[in-house]
Amino acid sequence: MRSDPGPAATRGATGPGTKVRAYVALTKPRIIELLLITTIPTMILAADGWPGLGLLCATLLGGAAAAGSANTFNMYLDRDIDKLMNRTKQRPLVTGVVSPREALVFAFVLGAFAVAWFAVVVNPVSAWLALGAIALYVVGYTMLLKRRTSQNIVWGGAAGCMPVLIGWSAVTGTVGWAPLVLFGIVFFWTPPHYWPLSMRFKKDYARADVPMLPVVSSDAKVAGQITAYAVAMVACSLLLVPVAHMTWVYAAVAVAVGAWFVGMCVQLLRRARHPERGKLAAMKVFHYSITYLTVLFVAVAVDPFLPL
Repeated sequence: MRSDPGPAATRGATGPGTKVRAYVALTKPRIIELLLITTIPTMILAADGWPGLGLLCATLLGGAAAAGSANTFNMYLDRDIDKLMNRTKQRPLVTGVVSPREALVFAFVLGAFAVAWFAVVVNPVSAWLALGAIALYVVGYTMLLKRRTSQNIVWGGAAGCMPVLIGWSAVTGTVGWAPLVLFGIVFFWTPPHYWPLSMRFKKDYARADVPMLPVVSSDAKVAGQITAYAVAMVACSLLLVPVAHMTWVYAAVAVAVGAWFVGMCVQLLRRARHPERGKLAAMKVFHYSITYLTVLFVAVAVDPFLPL
């Protein structure tokens, strides 16, 4: 009878291509893509036009490295619970394709590169903000909040708001009211984006003893909070109009997509008491939240090129 070769044998049997793909997976590329969606429009708004291809590419490279570092640290620290969850049990540290030591070294190298890159190529303010973003996600969210409070994603999600501050400071060397409003939009957007996914996979989180809000509260209460955060998000998006002197085009887009997304959240609230219908509605909110953020920030990017 053949025995299970185990993680060590699995690591030895992997080829270079598999290893490279595993390292890429550690960085959570889809999350990085989402973060960059907010960075580019913020830089265009800060520059009141095109910020320059060189600066744009330099900021995106540093931002991707910083996010990749934070995500790798997250996988390293969460490898014990990742193996308990169906959604995460194929991650590289669970399957053994990458060892914990390799992942830790990779995380430190990416983080050091990101901070140094920003300091030398962009500016010191962006470097400090990149370091703060990594610390917020790794220490604030992963180490201190995730396993201790149902509000983990609310405050831990602040790390995901940092790219707008980094993008703005890359152009201006400072942080002002406009990027803080953009920070607020992403901050209020995070619970309506992540909690619906947590509703869908709450058995996974319960199995791993992670107190995500859908694990410790009823779906109806979670849907109510999702709707409240969505309303606050839309209000914050409209606050950008007077603060950043946005045109009527951005204002119209913000109102339209905001009303549409809040409507989706209200629909979830109505269906939350029915398990199957609630799951379907939750996943719609999750997917549509990405569409909402993308469309809104496209409007932010287009607005500086329009006449007032």
